[in-house]
Amino acid sequence: MFVDFILLIIREKCGCLLFQGNHIFAGMVQRCTLIIALLILLCPPVNAAYYYDYNEQCHKAYSHYMALQFREGNAAIIEEIRNNPENLMATYIADYADCMLLLFNGDRKDYEKLHFHLNSRLGKLDKGDPSSPWYRLCKAGIYMHWAFIYIRLGENFKAAATFRKSYILLKENKKRFPDFEYNDIFFGLEEAVVGTVPDDYKWIASIFGLKGNVKKGVSKLSHFINTHNQQSPLYYDAVIYHTYLSFYLMSEQESVWQYVNSTKFPAENNLLFSFIKTNIALNYRKTDAAIQVLNKMQQMQGYSSIPAFEYEMGSALYYKLDDNAMQHFEKFQNSYKGEIFVKDAYSKMANIAYLNGNRKLAQYYLDKIKTNGSTDVDADRKAARFAENNVWPSPVLLQASLLIDGGYYKEALQLLSSRKESEFGSVADKAEYNLRMGRIYDELANDDKALQYYNRTIAIGNNAKEYFAARAALQSAFIYEKRGDRVQAVAFYQKCIDMPVQDYKNAIKQQAKAGMNRLGF
Repeated sequence: MFVDFILLIIREKCGCLLFQGNHIFAGMVQRCTLIIALLILLCPPVNAAYYYDYNEQCHKAYSHYMALQFREGNAAIIEEIRNNPENLMATYIADYADCMLLLFNGDRKDYEKLHFHLNSRLGKLDKGDPSSPWYRLCKAGIYMHWAFIYIRLGENFKAAATFRKSYILLKENKKRFPDFEYNDIFFGLEEAVVGTVPDDYKWIASIFGLKGNVKKGVSKLSHFINTHNQQSPLYYDAVIYHTYLSFYLMSEQESVWQYVNSTKFPAENNLLFSFIKTNIALNYRKTDAAIQVLNKMQQMQGYSSIPAFEYEMGSALYYKLDDNAMQHFEKFQNSYKGEIFVKDAYSKMANIAYLNGNRKLAQYYLDKIKTNGSTDVDADRKAARFAENNVWPSPVLLQASLLIDGGYYKEALQLLSSRKESEFGSVADKAEYNLRMGRIYDELANDDKALQYYNRTIAIGNNAKEYFAARAALQSAFIYEKRGDRVQAVAFYQKCIDMPVQDYKNAIKQQAKAGMNRLGF
């Protein structure tokens, strides 16, 4: 799926689209996608009538892909293309195979072998009937898939140009067929994302003149989900986009958490949706719940083929201060062939060794950060700065930070309650101490005390490159927005946006921009 792009654009912290395959897994999927491509290129007679039929076989293939069941999905779509080569819906669904493989493993070698499928599938779709609302929608969907892939591989200009083609097709389709509800799946996503483009991607909007609105985009997806069901074409796309947009851009964490734990969310025996549930749990600081889901996932077919699951389990145990996290990060590093979150994983491994008092091993992993992975996401950029500066954090602040991220607020408070700001020497440590205290009281629903610590954090670190003050401003804005104090909320969102922060810059400022957008600015 396309969570990779969503999280790179919405909130890069999560690691949700690391879905990578090992060589055996990737080879199997790649061979099947090549077979699919050959079948697509073997066109029927010139006078054949092309059509769009999301029949049972297409639905079967789509459902398998949305469960990360690649073998079954490819078998179903190959059968449909063989039996009904004029069905252009099968051509569109077949693109999920390439899209997922390239998003999952991030391997440029696979891209070099598969990238020609973009033009071959678009060429096939050009044979469709322009008077059908599916004509532009399917082409727009494929352009969007490949925009995700280009983002995944760090080819930002290609991503922007391809994204724009998708956006224009959807906009035209919306104008021609205003009552065609399937427009809202992709158009809702694109409208919401463009409405809050982070700094590193704002040139996409400025160069191509794209405009968006978070509320309107999410509303389109909400309407589609409420008026359709799992048998509807592309329904799972809508569910995934809506889940992440609502959680990160609409700040509806609790309602999303309730939703992913309901029977409406198809996580049962489904690796993809179970992974999304895990990811939401970790980012909502429900670490124990995330571990519980991951343990269930280990019993599902295909779990061992996706290193992202090891990264996620490692992160969950890391937040518990559990040394077993190390072995999961090692499995991830040994089997993952992509670039993103590699530096972040080594950073976490270095911190584990550091907290255990093994400075030699900690330095070994710190040096690994310098020569491995990319800096395409915020977490990796932070890890790169960590390695470059070679300054080890305060052990107590590091432990408190991990416990807070894991949702262990009382344990974190017990760790920090006996400490004072004056005990920390550097300005950065003083700012971090106040942020951590603010976060604890924020999560314990003591807003007034949280705001006191946040204000102190901002006063100390307002002009610093560390993210502490910016995060304090963001959290303060959340509190004021929740209280209905629009003026103060806007002021703190703007303060957050204006800070010269480097760590987690896109993630933090993206949420601040989303807050401004929600409030009409």
